[in-house]
Amino acid sequence: MADTAEREQGQKSESLLTVIIALAMNALIAVAKSIVAIITGSASMVAEAAHSWADAGNEIFLLVAERRAGQKRDTTHPFGYGREAYVWSMFAAFGLFGAGAVVSVWHGISVLGHEEPETSYTWAYAVLAIAFVLESVSFVQATRQTRSEARALGLRPLKFIANTSNPTLRAVFAEDAAALIGLVIAGLGIFLHQVTGNAVWDALGSILVGLLLGVVAIFLISRNRDYLVGQAVRPELWERAFDALHDSPEVERITFLHLEFVGPGRVFLVAAVDLTGNDTESQVADRLAALGHEVEKHDLVELAMITLSRTDAPSLERPTVS
Repeated sequence: MADTAEREQGQKSESLLTVIIALAMNALIAVAKSIVAIITGSASMVAEAAHSWADAGNEIFLLVAERRAGQKRDTTHPFGYGREAYVWSMFAAFGLFGAGAVVSVWHGISVLGHEEPETSYTWAYAVLAIAFVLESVSFVQATRQTRSEARALGLRPLKFIANTSNPTLRAVFAEDAAALIGLVIAGLGIFLHQVTGNAVWDALGSILVGLLLGVVAIFLISRNRDYLVGQAVRPELWERAFDALHDSPEVERITFLHLEFVGPGRVFLVAAVDLTGNDTESQVADRLAALGHEVEKHDLVELAMITLSRTDAPSLERPTVS
């Protein structure tokens, strides 16, 4: 258990580092893009500036999520504060949608069909290149953490990102990936405007960046909603919990087992079991309490509630792996 607890603490520290790196990179990029957007008047660059400011603001929400979700449970929050991570990550996703997607699409539509004044795009290309490098630094950190944690669970990185209970890592990974794609779209829009003299390409670049951010924001909002309303654990984690209970010398059979996430890497476990032996009521109560406390020693379990099975309840069987 000590090794697992140390690994979980390490993952929390790395998530915090991932968010801090993303915040620093996005703040620098947002300032640079804003200055060049003013110089060039490029619609795509305005969209990119809005995107980076939205990302920088979102990282602050994610920092709050990391801090609030790490609090220990108390009498007012018996399931802990883990779901705070999904609340603040939801705010960040709404920020990405409003300040990033909507602003970019609106600005692109507003300049569509209007000729932009001729200007030198040297600064635009320069800041896009610098932004690509800085975004890559943040993305490499998010990717490194993603691959490490996905490998530990035997999952592919993208499947892990879609299913992880860590909303801050998912948000940084998705936003950084969208940022890199958005930079390519913005650069292409500026280039086509330059070589054709038609500002429609630049406006279309802004709209496409906005639509991309909208898709990412909706994905993040959907996943945070799932965890806020009670996301059940993956089948393989349920099977591990079933095996651990079933193999306990205290348990004769299991008739009910439910696990759902109450925070990043934290679950609420409910089970109904038959105990071995034929003890008195008070002895059974003590044994159930002791079994619950033993289960809660696992670093993934925030709270465990274990009760006696009904005598007519059928036994649960472990699913057969095909």
